[in-house]
Formats: sequence, structure tokens, C-alpha cells
Amino acid sequence: MPIDFQQDRPIYQQLMDRLSNEIVRGDRMPGDKLPSVREYAVDTGVNPNTVSRVYRELEQLTIVESRRGQGTFVTEDQKRLNQLREELKERQIDRFITEMKQLGFSENEMIQGLQAKAKGEGN
Repeated sequence: MPIDFQQDRPIYQQLMDRLSNEIVRGDRMPGDKLPSVREYAVDTGVNPNTVSRVYRELEQLTIVESRRGQGTFVTEDQKRLNQLREELKERQIDRFITEMKQLGFSENEMIQGLQAKAKGEGN
């Protein structure tokens, strides 16, 4: 199913984020085979060259690995996957803090709001 992409970010980066999130969430497990370039291009509604770039970039980041004649697979390096998880967490936290500061919230207000939400209050 084609994806609605954000206009302000390159499509390949959005697809990299999407796959990284799926891996961190456990939707794609270590050692899982990714769809072929052509298949993923059709699924997402993008050019196969874009998917090739996504797979190449993820491979350079050691998140996936290509196996000649077999395809592209999620790395089985648990240390790297844990590192990816932490990187994504830090990115989300940084984004949250930046946006909240732009709205004028203090550190205490952010912490109180997070604690209340985590406890299920203020829904």
C-alpha cells in the first residue's frame, strides 16, 4: 500500500526510518529477510532506485546485510540493534524537548507531563 510521505524530507530517509522503526519494534526480527527491492518499491509506491538506496544506506549503517543471491536481511548483531534502539530513543527525546521548549514549557513541566502520561493520567 503506497505511503503518504512528508514533503519536507527525502523519501529515502523516511523509508529508512520506517524500516528502522519496524526493526526496533520487533516487526522485523534479526535475520528476517526484507522484501526484494522491486517488491518493496511496489508496496510503498516508490521508484526501485529509491529502495536500492534505502537498502544500501541501511547496510552502511550495519542495520541490514546483503547476501549475494539471497537478498537483504536484518542484522543478527544484537549489540547493533540495541544501539539502534537507543539512537531512535535519543532522536525522539531530542525532538520532543526541542518542540516543547519552542512552546515555552520548562523542564519541570515536561517531566511532570511525561510522568502523568506514563501513569495514565491526563488522557
